[in-house]
Formats: sequence, C-alpha cells, structure tokens
Amino acid sequence: MHRERYFTLSASCPDRVGIVAQVSGFIAEHRGWILETALHAEPPGDGETVGRYFMRIEIKADSLPFMLTEFRERFRPVAEGLQMEWKITDSAVKKRVVILVSKQEHCLYDLLARWQSRELDIEIPCIISNHDTFKGFVEWHGIPFHHVPVTRETAPRANAEIQRIFEEVGGDTMVLARYMQIVSPELCAAYPGRILNIHHSFLPSFVGAKPYHQAYAKGVKLIGATCHYVTAELDQGPIVEQDVIRIDHSDSVEDMVRYGKDIEKAVLARGLRYHLEDRVLIHRNKTVVFR
Repeated sequence: MHRERYFTLSASCPDRVGIVAQVSGFIAEHRGWILETALHAEPPGDGETVGRYFMRIEIKADSLPFMLTEFRERFRPVAEGLQMEWKITDSAVKKRVVILVSKQEHCLYDLLARWQSRELDIEIPCIISNHDTFKGFVEWHGIPFHHVPVTRETAPRANAEIQRIFEEVGGDTMVLARYMQIVSPELCAAYPGRILNIHHSFLPSFVGAKPYHQAYAKGVKLIGATCHYVTAELDQGPIVEQDVIRIDHSDSVEDMVRYGKDIEKAVLARGLRYHLEDRVLIHRNKTVVFR
C-alpha cells in the first residue's frame, strides 16, 4: 500500500447514469490525482425502484490546490445534486480508538501488539473495562485505564459514563474487544456505525452467550467469528468481516474456544482496519466492504 498522504472520499447515492463522471470530473477539474478507486452498484431491493451506488476514492493530498475544509465546500453542490451521503478523511490524521474489554485478554493483547508495531497506526486515548483485571497491563503501555463496573442496577449509569469518557477523549471509534456487556440503545444511537464488536460465532448462528457451547451442542463442523457494528438489537448489526475454521467430533468445547480465539483476533483486526481506512459503507443492515 502507498505511504504518501492521501484523502479518502467514501460515498453512496441512488444509482443513476453519470455518477463516476461527475465525481471524477470534479477531482480532475482541480488537478486531483486519483490513487485508488473502488465502485459497486447494488440492485434495487424489495419495494425499491432505484438501486444504490457505492464508491471509495483515494486522492493524492498534495495534488489538490486546497485542503479538506475547502474540498468539502466545493464538493457539496455535486454531492447534493446526486443525493449523496459522503465523507472525506485525511490519512495524516490518526483515528482515536477507545477499546472496551472484560476479562478475556486475547483480543486486547492482539490490538495492543498491532498498535505498538504501528501495524495499526492509531491513537488509543484510553481503555475501559468493567473489571480492573488489566489495569496494570494497560498502564504499563502508557494508556489511561478506566474501571467502570457494571451490574444490572448500575448499567444505565455505566453506559452514560462510557459515553462521557468517549466524548472527553475525543474518540472516533469504540471497539468491544470481548467486552461482555450489552451496550445500551442510547449508546448505539449516539454512535451509529462507530462501535465495532467481535462476536465469537459465525453470525447469524449462535447469538448471545456461550456460542461455542451452543455450537458443540449442535455438532457443527465449522465455527467462526464475526466483526460487526453494534446496534440496539443484540448481535444483529451490519457485518464487516467473518472467518471460520473446521472442527470435528473429537473437539471439545475447550478446544473450540482455543481455536476460536485465533479467529477472533484476526477477524477483529481486519474489520477494524477496514473501518479505519473508510472501506466499509453501511446500507440498511448490510455493508459494502472495499478490501
């Protein structure tokens, strides 16, 4: 992947003739240099007369005569004419990722290792947990740790505190790295498309608690993990990334948990990368992912 600074324009709009011509024409008019383009046309769904068009375009930053504020002002009339939902981001601005975790460490450890090696070139302003298990480990990395206990009675206050911390540190994305609490509908509504979860099954199979136990009871031959956006409906949010591994009759639940941890780490890391690079566009309860 190229390392030079670039802007990423990601957008979707009702499908029609001339979308690419108008957008690329705007960029060319200002001598912009397109580095990468990905396009997808989604056919009309039930009850629809027009499909949806999706695009992701990387533009060499120093090829344009202006920065993002002016780009947004100049591009707005084009976007409005196309009834477009869009955003443009700068690769030089690191995304701020707040990680939530409970008592299972594997996804947290993996994300911190990728952050330390700069494989994930992000800022982690803090880590939040409903237990204090990883306080010392997190602070050893120089990252602030917030212990926010959660019980059935205190859940509303805990979710409000998580939102307060997220706002205070200027978070862009929230990652549930095996955070074993249900996120409130209010928190989901506050950050649509900005909260990622890793669920330890190949959704939509085995939602909720103990999916490996559910899979063992069903005698399945494949287990998996799913990275998805969090919505008010448990484990039903738009799916970003998935993977599976084959098992057989001789594998115990403990074996499945062990195999699954490896898949969970990889799937969460890939899903988070796609999100951070603006490769994921949400439409209804589905995603278009430009890998």
